[in-house]
Amino acid sequence: MLLDDIEQINSSFNSDLESVKNPEQLEKIRIRYLGKNGSVLQLFEKFKSVPKEDKPELGNRLNILRSELTEKFNHLKNEFEITNKISSKQLDLTLPGKKNEIGSKHILTQTMDEIKNIFKGLGFSIVQGPEIDSDYYNFEALNFPADHPARDMQDTYFISKDFLLRTHTTPVQVRIMEKQQPPVRAIMPGKVYRNEAVSARSYCVFHQIDGIYVDTNVTFAELKGTLVSFAHSFYGKDLAYRFRPSFFPFTEPSAEMDIHCFNCNGKGCKLCKGTGWLEILGCGMVDPNVFKYVNYDSEKYSGYAFGMGIERIAMLKYGIDDIRIIYENDFRFLKQF
Repeated sequence: MLLDDIEQINSSFNSDLESVKNPEQLEKIRIRYLGKNGSVLQLFEKFKSVPKEDKPELGNRLNILRSELTEKFNHLKNEFEITNKISSKQLDLTLPGKKNEIGSKHILTQTMDEIKNIFKGLGFSIVQGPEIDSDYYNFEALNFPADHPARDMQDTYFISKDFLLRTHTTPVQVRIMEKQQPPVRAIMPGKVYRNEAVSARSYCVFHQIDGIYVDTNVTFAELKGTLVSFAHSFYGKDLAYRFRPSFFPFTEPSAEMDIHCFNCNGKGCKLCKGTGWLEILGCGMVDPNVFKYVNYDSEKYSGYAFGMGIERIAMLKYGIDDIRIIYENDFRFLKQF
């Protein structure tokens, strides 16, 4: 009798399974056959009254029935789940299209690229150098005296006694001149580090572009002409500028280049501290002492060098009054550029 019930339930389950159209119908069949009060559990209740000698065979058949029905149920359930996942991924062509957001270069990258392109047009090549450099390249070969304040730990990030995070990109100039004889004409963009308090005007990490040109009969007039050409290309032809005497250990004579304040048009304001002028770079003729370190004949060759901070250039051009916001990754700020 129990054996006939097993066959009947198996046949009935298969027949009901063929008519299932959706997961809801499948769940009802599971409850009917495999649930707590389902047909299969009722067969196990009947099994308790089966004669002892028939229990091994009938028990095995019952276990096989429950296993087969469960497997068939799970197989169909998985098919429904896969179908639903595929359906959910289908495009609804009646929906309005979504606009793809297009990213843009960071304001510093834009400024760096623009400056590099200007100097490439003036015949300068682009050379990179290491951000971790030796005291020799960062200071000694650039004519910094042993007691210069820049060599103090409160101004420079020293990694060891002889190595540090470079404080400017000027050391790359020395590396270039060590490897080749004049003429040398190159710019050196990169990241630099200084142990400074973070404020609206200064940061512990920033970017610079240094430049150098060495050949026979290079003059200060050529330096001025190159930098004025750059400033006009970058800021505009109507730019007012001036050169002021200054001092750098690796150039002599040295100067700083100022431009008219964009904020007040040269009348004087808080940004330019009432002077009407804003410094954009430092420059000068390469000191003959630097040539000694690279075995250049200072009687035969002369050259000029310059350097500028990219953050400062960008802040002046785009009217940014706080350097910190450049590094905060605020999408509202970055989206403007």
